[in-house]
Amino acid sequence: MNMNVLVLGSGGREHALVWAIARSPSVGTIFCAPGNPGIGRLATLLPLQLTDHKRIIEAVRTHDIGLTIVGPELPLASGIVDDFQKEGLLIFGPSRNASELEWSKTFAKEFMLRHNIPTASYEAFSPQTEDHARRYVESLDAPFVIKADGLAAGKGVVVCSTADEAKQVIHEFLVGGTLGEAGARVVVEGFLRGEEASVFAITDGDQYVLLAPAQDHKRIMDGDLGPNTGGMGAYAPAPCVTNDILAIVERNIILPVLKGMAAEGRQYRGCLYVGLMLTESGPKVIEFNARFGDPETQAVLPLYDGDILALLAQSARGKLSPETIHASSAKPAGAAVSVVLVSEGYPGKYKTGYVINGLHSLESQADLLAFHAGTAENEGRIVTAGGRVLGITAVDRGGSIREAINAAYRGVGGISFTGMHYRKDIGARALRWIA
Repeated sequence: MNMNVLVLGSGGREHALVWAIARSPSVGTIFCAPGNPGIGRLATLLPLQLTDHKRIIEAVRTHDIGLTIVGPELPLASGIVDDFQKEGLLIFGPSRNASELEWSKTFAKEFMLRHNIPTASYEAFSPQTEDHARRYVESLDAPFVIKADGLAAGKGVVVCSTADEAKQVIHEFLVGGTLGEAGARVVVEGFLRGEEASVFAITDGDQYVLLAPAQDHKRIMDGDLGPNTGGMGAYAPAPCVTNDILAIVERNIILPVLKGMAAEGRQYRGCLYVGLMLTESGPKVIEFNARFGDPETQAVLPLYDGDILALLAQSARGKLSPETIHASSAKPAGAAVSVVLVSEGYPGKYKTGYVINGLHSLESQADLLAFHAGTAENEGRIVTAGGRVLGITAVDRGGSIREAINAAYRGVGGISFTGMHYRKDIGARALRWIA
């Protein structure tokens, strides 16, 4: 009997998840809450608030949903997995205390220190210790990394080029309240130099499957200039993550995380996202996320050749089968590049409601995908409804990053809306590693 599935969320990551799940031979009806117009072409949309766990659980029972998959971080931090498990319902994602690896930067750093997991040097501060924070900044070399302790919708990490700038950001977080409760504590880190990469481990708490390593582009402008965003694009597999580096990441990071979490009574099931800096002294953790990354998911999932629904369901049950682990050990099925189209003004203030033209031009091309991130439907037309609007993903089944880049930008060329902005160098860093 095929399984009905519910995906929670409304962005490009959730569209990619729904798209991948729709390809599973064991899927029944797909639901998404609240979803978006692109997701609505593949799934039945449910008008549910992600904070309303009671109504979500009622919908799961009403629609005979066998597996719920959590997209964004906020439901995890608010304990939706715990609420489902109390009701005997199957859900993919870590419990609230396991997802603390993401929703508390202080916890994550202290956990890594306890379990000898490589990361940047740091100290954590509260409003009462702001003077200490200022002195700590003065003890470091520029640049400086300031992180809000809690979830801040992608706005909680600031890289400062001067000590005065760092002190000002610390004051704004701790005393100015610019991020509310999320900034009530801050972590000040030493700056890591090297190549960034992301690794996803789908785990049952003990065993795990690795998806294709990816690299995203956070800055708004070409050449990694301008302010940080939620992500302007990504590609996979990232050639900077060699097999040797991946083996080190497994040995020094992923395995110690899973063993450490289990030892502390926080067994970790779900997607463990490891944000890495590949430094001269080896891979070090920048951050953990307790769910699939965005926009990396839009490049990674199209390369997974196995049954993604089976993988996620087995993770949720706490038992990855040997067959699934073996089937997932193959090389990624090609190369993928995803370019994010954003509204003018993002990541600051921006206007919405502009008609998106050209989406139909992508529909007939099997390896060119338009993942909706911030869209809505107005009188039968798709319009912009967010900062990040679309992710145009191209897949080259021959494994050429260069060809995937070219195909993605050909796809971008067919799309237009008022104020559309995108980076023109997504994937360019990969070409430095290719002979």
